[in-house]
Amino acid sequence: MKKILVLLSAVILLTACGKDKKMIVMSKGPAEINTDAKTIKAGDGAGHDEKEVTLSGEKVVFRLSTPAGEATVELLGNGLFIVNVKNDTIIGSYQKYSDPGQAQNRMTQETLKKQLDSLQLLSEGKNVSEANRNFFILPNKAVKVTDNTQAMIVGPYHRMRSIEKVDGKDPEVYRFYSIKEIRETILKMQALTVPEKR
Repeated sequence: MKKILVLLSAVILLTACGKDKKMIVMSKGPAEINTDAKTIKAGDGAGHDEKEVTLSGEKVVFRLSTPAGEATVELLGNGLFIVNVKNDTIIGSYQKYSDPGQAQNRMTQETLKKQLDSLQLLSEGKNVSEANRNFFILPNKAVKVTDNTQAMIVGPYHRMRSIEKVDGKDPEVYRFYSIKEIRETILKMQALTVPEKR
C-alpha cells in the first residue's frame, strides 16, 4: 500500500510539474532549436516558418543567434509564448469568435475607420497591452500570449482557418501579421474609406 501511495504521489507531482509551457518560434526560413542547449539559431531564409516546442520549468532562457543579432529571451511561468527570430516586427491580437453564419459581410464607414485607427496605433506599437490582448513583438523578443497552451495561433502569411466551438466554449484564437502585411492592409483599408461630404 505504501508503494502505491508513493507511486501515486510521484505521478501527481510529475503531472503538476508537467509541460505546461509551449513556445512557437517564428522565423524567416527554418530555425534550429536546441532544447538541451537552450539555443535558437535563425538565418535570413525564404518564407515564413514556425516551429512549436513543448517545454517545462518555471523559467526557461534561450540564447538567440539571428539576423537581428545575439540576444537572450526568458520564458517565465506557464503558458503559450511566441519568440520572434525574424528580422522584422510581428504584430497580433486576440480574435473574437463569431459564428460563420452570423459573421458580418458588410461594414459601415464608421466601423472601418475605427478598425483603421486601431490598426495604425498597433503598427506603431501604441495601445499595446495585456488587457487589450494585442502584441507588438520586435526581432529577438518573446512574449507570453496566454496561459492557455491549447489556444490557436495563426501566424503571418497564413489564412484564418475555420474553427468551431468545443464543448460549447468559444475558441481562443490569436492572429499575427508581419509589419509589412499590416502596412499593406492599412493602405487597402484607407482606399475603402470615403471622405466626409462638406
